[in-house]
This record gives sequence, structure tokens and C-alpha cells, in this order.
Amino acid sequence: MELSERITIEPGKCGGRPFIRGRGVPVSEILEFIDSGASNLEILEEFPDLEAEDIMAAMAYVPPGPEPKVE
Repeated sequence: MELSERITIEPGKCGGRPFIRGRGVPVSEILEFIDSGASNLEILEEFPDLEAEDIMAAMAYVPPGPEPKVE
């Protein structure tokens, strides 16, 4: 499974925010754990349904939208 396939956006789930494979774990929550200094192991212990690849997908996620302007 490609990393990008691990991220899902569905209206009515997780407030329309991107989350991991229908598991209900928002990408933003994983990124907050990373920003706070949590290791991958700590994140996997907190969310036992996740896989290491899910964390990598969250870190690589770029939301859909227009390209940023370069000035």
C-alpha cells in the first residue's frame, strides 16, 4: 500500500479532517504527538491499531489544494 493511500478524507468523519485508513486517528493528532517529541514507538503504543507506515504517511501528507505561490 502506498503511503498516500493510508490517508482518507470523508465528510462526516473526524470533522472532515484527513485521518488514517478509516481508523479515526486524525493526521493532525499524530503530528501533534511528533511535535511534542513522542517517538514512533510511543505513538504506536498510544494508538495500537496504527502501523509504522501510518506515521510515515502522516509526516508525508500534503493537503490537497492549490500550489503555493512562489515570489
